[in-house]
Amino acid sequence: MTITCVIMAGGKGERFWPKSRTNLPKQFLNISGNKSMIQQSIERLELLIDISQIFIVTNELYAELLKAQIPHLPHDNIIIEPIGRNTAPCIGLASIIIEERFPNSTMVVIPSDHIIQNDEGFINILKTAAQVAGTNCNLVTLGIQPTYPETGYGYIESAGDPQLVNELNVYKVSTFVEKPDYETAEAYLTAGNFYWNSGIFVWRTEVIRAYIKELMPEMHDILETMKHAFADADRNEIIAAEFGKMPDQSIDYGIMEKARDIYVIPCLFGWDDVGSWTALERINELDEHGNVIKGNILNIDTKRCIIESNGKLIATLGIEDLIVVDTEDVTLICTKDKAQEVKLLLKELRMQKREEYL
Repeated sequence: MTITCVIMAGGKGERFWPKSRTNLPKQFLNISGNKSMIQQSIERLELLIDISQIFIVTNELYAELLKAQIPHLPHDNIIIEPIGRNTAPCIGLASIIIEERFPNSTMVVIPSDHIIQNDEGFINILKTAAQVAGTNCNLVTLGIQPTYPETGYGYIESAGDPQLVNELNVYKVSTFVEKPDYETAEAYLTAGNFYWNSGIFVWRTEVIRAYIKELMPEMHDILETMKHAFADADRNEIIAAEFGKMPDQSIDYGIMEKARDIYVIPCLFGWDDVGSWTALERINELDEHGNVIKGNILNIDTKRCIIESNGKLIATLGIEDLIVVDTEDVTLICTKDKAQEVKLLLKELRMQKREEYL
């Protein structure tokens, strides 16, 4: 069995502003450790497959960043999206390119900007997921065992008793659930058969292509047009001409919520999607007052804060539950409960035509 991997790396990481910017988004930053998240993703996957079997979908802005951060990635393995069109077109495009290079392969799809702390555990689960995906026409997703009632994630509901594959439980998926309110998230946690949707998928290329044909026929036709044109024209020119015609739709809504034979493997491997600044509390050690501190900081009577300095001294006195992030040209100050709403500031900057701060 040949395993290939698609890393989705076109996002802007706007909730990590002002550190994450249009020209240097979150996946290219050192959020945890001394390497960027996409570098960590590549190193992790190379425990399973060769770099020639790893493909990255991104936009033209980040192609040079990719080459600088991952110089050993083959140039042809960088797939350029001319515009953002959500995860279904991204995955569909990658599938026709991989299908040509590695026919009949099993395809792993992962986001570029997630933290995974247990690399070995993650790779072992991927091997099992690939085995399950190789049976019949199964689609497999990794569900994260919830540890608290999170309202910022989608959930996956499992049904029935599990199969045991390589000592891992594998459940049939009952349904995908949108982000819940707090009371519903608490009920999911109590029920025990709901898992956070990691956005990590495993399937055979021909299986996902068949589902695209069945459930997203308009997108399938455009992919077929591109696939046939690749033989006679420059790939990037074809993608530039055709990609924007595809629907702006997620793979969850377009395929996973409607397909049959979907399985979920519950996981615990130190996963975090690093969706906003508050994620730093989950992936870093806290000081004695519950703060996350990075850089040149002087704190007195400061509790449960996230503070990051770009070099100059940040001095705090008597503050609680704040996020303070200083960059070369912007200082963000907000309450932690507004961390998910940082994108509102970017919306306002666009309205004021102050794009230099984006």
